[in-house]
Amino acid sequence: MSGLKVLALCGSLRAKSTNKALLEYAIAHAPEGMQIELADLTDVPFYNSDLLTKPAALERLLAQFAKADAFLLACPEYNYSIAPALKNALDWASREASNALMAGKVAAILGSGGGMGTSRAQYHLRQVCVFLDLHLVNKPEVFCNAFANTFDADNTLIDERIQGLIVQQLHALQQLAARFKR
Repeated sequence: MSGLKVLALCGSLRAKSTNKALLEYAIAHAPEGMQIELADLTDVPFYNSDLLTKPAALERLLAQFAKADAFLLACPEYNYSIAPALKNALDWASREASNALMAGKVAAILGSGGGMGTSRAQYHLRQVCVFLDLHLVNKPEVFCNAFANTFDADNTLIDERIQGLIVQQLHALQQLAARFKR
C-alpha cells in the first residue's frame, strides 16, 4: 500500500519519554510508502462534553485523526493501565459523529516502561480499541523494558531486538492497512 498516512500518538508528555523515542525510531525507519506524523497532545484539554468551542490544539489533533489511515499508539503504563494523555486523545476523537475518525482504521501498539514493558497497559488499550472499532496488529507485540540498557544517554533506542520488532510491526501495520483499505 503506497501513501499510508500514520498518526503516532504518545501517551507520555515528557520531553525525554522513552515511548516518544520508540515513535521517533519508527518515524526514522518507516517502510517505503508509509508516512508517520507525531501528534502533540501537550495542550489537548481533558475530555469534557460541556466544552462548546474546541481549542486550537484539539482542532489540530482531530484534523490529524481525520487525515490518518492508521495509528501507531505508544502506550506507557501508569498504575498498571493506560496513560491519561493517550486515553484522552482517543476519547476526544471517538466523540466525533459516528466515530468516523477511527472506525474501521488500523492501529499498532508499542510501549516502553519498567519490568514487563507496558504489557498490562497495552492489553487495556486493546480493550478500548475494540470499542473504537480499530483493527489491531496482533504480532509482533512490542514490550520494551526502558531500564535494560535499551536507550543511550541521549534517549535514542539502541536495543537491536526492539528496533527489529518495531520495523516488523510497521510492516505488519502496512499489510493490515492494505487488507482494510477503505
